[in-house]
Amino acid sequence: MRTSLSFVLPAFLLLAACGGSEAPASGGTAVASSGGTQSGCASRAYSEIGGPISLIDHTGARVTQEMYKGQPTVIYFGFTYCPDVCPAALSTLGAAYRRLPEGETPPQTLLISVDPERDTPEALATYITTPAFPAGLTGLTGTPEEIRAAADAFLADYARIEQPESLAEYTMDHTNLIYVMDADWRLKTFFTHEDTPETISACLTELF
Repeated sequence: MRTSLSFVLPAFLLLAACGGSEAPASGGTAVASSGGTQSGCASRAYSEIGGPISLIDHTGARVTQEMYKGQPTVIYFGFTYCPDVCPAALSTLGAAYRRLPEGETPPQTLLISVDPERDTPEALATYITTPAFPAGLTGLTGTPEEIRAAADAFLADYARIEQPESLAEYTMDHTNLIYVMDADWRLKTFFTHEDTPETISACLTELF
């Protein structure tokens, strides 16, 4: 892993190397004004993070952020060929949701693919049914331009890393953050790879 330079934050903003390679740093100087991994979960709200999306879901339907307003939404940028980082993040979310107090509804959860070449709606439809992942997980893909626009809105970064010696031929390094949006599609908090099902569950209960 290495620090992404997409915007000026402490070292918690990481590019996850899904396969052991490193991604190049990207440019940009948007500056956040509050939050951090040492802060309480309610203080990790950056106004610079979050914005419109226009993508295709795993059923083939066109969706935008407007369709997800009205309830909290959890967003993760990843891809189906990711061997370790993405399954770990999504499984952690699934475990966190199962720890929520009885009667509390988990947030709707979106996996936005950073690998449109391989992640068709059909591929996502199969992937999201993994038992350890959150129930009702929605997979989103789109054109390379649409995915880049969505990632830019969340100040997320990703890069294709060629692996000619691998059967997969390439992997994708990507920002390994879990974003939590409120009912108005504004960032409420985020989680990092250091968060556990227990800390995520406690934070969601506190916020919603």
